[in-house]
Amino acid sequence: MTVRRVVPNLFETDPAATKHFYGRLFELDVVMDLGWIATLAAPGAPTAQISVLSRDAEAGRDPFVSIEVDDVDAVHERAAASGHEIVYAIRDEPWGVRRFMVRDPAGRTVNVLSHARPA
Repeated sequence: MTVRRVVPNLFETDPAATKHFYGRLFELDVVMDLGWIATLAAPGAPTAQISVLSRDAEAGRDPFVSIEVDDVDAVHERAAASGHEIVYAIRDEPWGVRRFMVRDPAGRTVNVLSHARPA
C-alpha cells in the first residue's frame, strides 16, 4: 500500500472566502470544485493540496484529513480487522473515488480514498 497524498480538510461557514484566501495568498489553483468541496493545489507540486468544505458537507463525520492511497480496500480491511471504528462504510462515490472513513484514537475522522481507475 502506498500513500499518494495527505490533504487537510477545512470546514467553513464561508467556503468561498476561505478558498479565495488560500488561492490568492499561496497562489494555489482550484483543481476540483463540486460546490460543497473545493480542492486547491500548488501548480508546481500538485500533491500539495488543501480542501475547503461547506460546514455541513460531511455532517456528523467532518473528516479533518483525507489520505489518498493506492489500495483503499486493503486499508479498509486492515482498519476493520484492527477493530477501528468505521464511521462511513466503504463505497464508490459518483465523483470518481472509492472511500471510507475511520475514527482515529483521538476521535478524529479520517477520510481514506483511492481514485477510480479508468476502465
